[in-house]
Amino acid sequence: MTAVELLQQLIRFDTTNPPGNEADCMAFVRGLLEDAGCRVETYAKDPARPNVVARLRGGGTRPPLLLQGHVDVVTTSGQDWSRPPFGGELVDGYVWGRGALDMKGGVAMMLAAFLRAAREETQLPGDVVLAVLADEENGGDFGAKFLVEEHPNLFEGVQYSLGEFGGFTLEVQGKRLYPIQIAEKQICWLKARVPGRGGHGAMVQRGGTMSRLGKFLRDLDRKRMPVHVTAPARLMIEGMAHAVGRPQRDILLALLKPRLTDRVLPLMGERATTLEPLLRHTVNATILRAGEKVNVVPAAVDVELDARALPGFGPDELMAELQELVGDDIELELVRYDAGPPEPRLDQFETLAQIIRELDPGAVPVPLLQAGVTDARFFAQLGIQNYGYLPLRLPADFRFTSLIHAADERVPADAIEFGAEAVFRALQRLG
Repeated sequence: MTAVELLQQLIRFDTTNPPGNEADCMAFVRGLLEDAGCRVETYAKDPARPNVVARLRGGGTRPPLLLQGHVDVVTTSGQDWSRPPFGGELVDGYVWGRGALDMKGGVAMMLAAFLRAAREETQLPGDVVLAVLADEENGGDFGAKFLVEEHPNLFEGVQYSLGEFGGFTLEVQGKRLYPIQIAEKQICWLKARVPGRGGHGAMVQRGGTMSRLGKFLRDLDRKRMPVHVTAPARLMIEGMAHAVGRPQRDILLALLKPRLTDRVLPLMGERATTLEPLLRHTVNATILRAGEKVNVVPAAVDVELDARALPGFGPDELMAELQELVGDDIELELVRYDAGPPEPRLDQFETLAQIIRELDPGAVPVPLLQAGVTDARFFAQLGIQNYGYLPLRLPADFRFTSLIHAADERVPADAIEFGAEAVFRALQRLG
């Protein structure tokens, strides 16, 4: 079964999270691995949310390598799809369906490489551990977090992992850049209590609770958090700058000067939306909870905030910056903080970059700081450095990031096979 055929089959399992219901998909994966003669175990916090772990034995000259990826996907509710989101259709060279990019496509690459190594009895320098995970899209409590906390022995000796999110083509001035993730931001979910003056809904309530809420939301929209240039962001942006010519090079390097960043961002066009979150903490209001009766103006509004902290910063520093932005009368509460990986180790970056150059001679691999989070944050607690390495050679006009979590998610079939070959070569050199 090719990587593309694997992807089609994986998409056909509806693993929308919540609730996930990954069990049938995991049974399919386990069956493939067992048929190839692999040692396979299932670990579950909830029987409906299992995780599959398999191991290939290597020669012992290198530490074990972890391949980790999730099969749960986000909802398609309220989206207008051109094709069935769980059909896994192959049309005009593209595989369509939820998870084609995030991240059943990546799991298909890993699974294809792992099965190939098993069937061909590939001589691996070290063991390779494959972990197919549940629940990444809803916090990882039933997936990577559960395995790391309850079964850390599965990953004993592992120093590096391959997972999401990186290796896709990024076209800049005709250059094919391949960002490989080395670091990511951190979940720092907050609750803000917006105070005000409650009262009867029939009375004039100027300056009351909803007015204060309006100011709070305007502040989030219009004011900007301070710029911080972290080491991973510098590595990424300098790598991009050195790959292109002027004036783009000068604009990119100017981003790294905090006094110039906000003046330069408008010159970046659409690219600014992906680069700006790498240079400051971000905070977005996502859920509002207020009154219970239409004729009663509430005395307070609770607002849930999706905040993401830059690498190397903690929640106290982010909350202090936010407090200064929105005013001292807003009460801030930390709801969840998942510490991100420590300072990245880049000693295997060049090995992975060289594989991409072999498969695409025009490639320019660069480090990537991820604006979101992945399961890498949990494996980092065991000292494992993750490389986001799911290589996809994409057409120049393919809008990769705009299709993730969106309607009509799809991926070029030949890009999936490209990635499967890259992962297989990585097993031979890192595994």
